[in-house]
Amino acid sequence: MKLLIINGPNLGNIGRREPEIYGHEDFESYLESLKKEFPEHEIHYFQSHHEGEIVAEIHKAEEENYDGIILNAGAYSHSSYAIRDAVAAISLPVVMVHISNVYARENFRHENVIAAKCKGVITGFGLKSYELAVKSFAG
Repeated sequence: MKLLIINGPNLGNIGRREPEIYGHEDFESYLESLKKEFPEHEIHYFQSHHEGEIVAEIHKAEEENYDGIILNAGAYSHSSYAIRDAVAAISLPVVMVHISNVYARENFRHENVIAAKCKGVITGFGLKSYELAVKSFAG
């Protein structure tokens, strides 16, 4: 199975950014361990701080015959109708992940404008949220 992980703004700083919330492991190290855990899957990764680049990557994933997308839109989850519309426009299943439990955080994080267009949402399990998302495609 060919999967694409898309991470949004500030997620390139995992391991350094608010480690009490996001942990100490950087995403690139975690990604390598994730690929080793699921050698039967082809897992690709894209990260951007720019909304338009994320939208373009979502559309590109369909053109490049991915089987699914694991999306952590970060703060854009609460505000980006452009990313929501991109997810709605493709036929690929999208599983949204959040590293932290957004419902235990600030009130503005409780609203998610993209989630309704996703196959599912996994939140609050740290980086393991990505592992759970990969497993959701396999099962």
